[in-house]
Amino acid sequence: MALLSVQNVTMRFGGLLANDQISFDVPQGSIYAVIGPNGAGKTTLFNSIAGALVPTSGAVVFDGQPITGLPQASIASRGLIRTYQLVQLFKDLTVAENVEIGFHRVTRGGVLSALLRPRWAREQDARIAREARELLAFVGLGDQGDLVADKLPYGRQRLLEVARALAADPKLILLDEPAAGLNTQETAALADVIQRVNARGVTVLLIEHDMGLVMKVAQRIAVLDFGKTIAEGAPDEIRRNPDVLAAYLGGVEMIDG
Repeated sequence: MALLSVQNVTMRFGGLLANDQISFDVPQGSIYAVIGPNGAGKTTLFNSIAGALVPTSGAVVFDGQPITGLPQASIASRGLIRTYQLVQLFKDLTVAENVEIGFHRVTRGGVLSALLRPRWAREQDARIAREARELLAFVGLGDQGDLVADKLPYGRQRLLEVARALAADPKLILLDEPAAGLNTQETAALADVIQRVNARGVTVLLIEHDMGLVMKVAQRIAVLDFGKTIAEGAPDEIRRNPDVLAAYLGGVEMIDG
């Protein structure tokens, strides 16, 4: 069963055709990757899925319901949560406080409860603080909760973003180049976290340039080039696909990871 269905999505910016009738299904419970050279249209596609852009034509269906053109907040409220290519943390807050903010989608409250602090609000805050620490431990940051987020090494900031996304109780996480700027050791740790996130029952859709990571974690892959889908299939099929190799200008080593 497809949790996310991208149906003939096309995006034009004036005379530029950034996405050209892109279609694929992301099965529920899977790890699905979208790859392609720079300028292939990957981030534009992600923005169309997450609601930052409205496609010129086509449709995006999530959990059986059309979400094309809905505001980003409405899409997130349905359980489709994204991270960004550039780290976006509250860098003056602690690591734990960053994760606590991620719980806003699944908590209740308002000005009155913030002022009066009823028992249910105090209990909710205590639960959020506890669960935030549990998520930090899950991604390997269990001993970093009291550190100011800006002091974290870049690779760990990436893991913090994943923990904050998990706090929103997602059905599907969109990861936009999560390994960008990471070294080999940090990328290996990220791959482990992605697989364990998926083992929790969360479907994962990622854009990524690191083919070693993609080939390790993804169960299916779509390849874009000049805004079009040129291949879709299992990692072994993609690795041998001549159109994919041509798109990467002979980058056999990159595809093999």
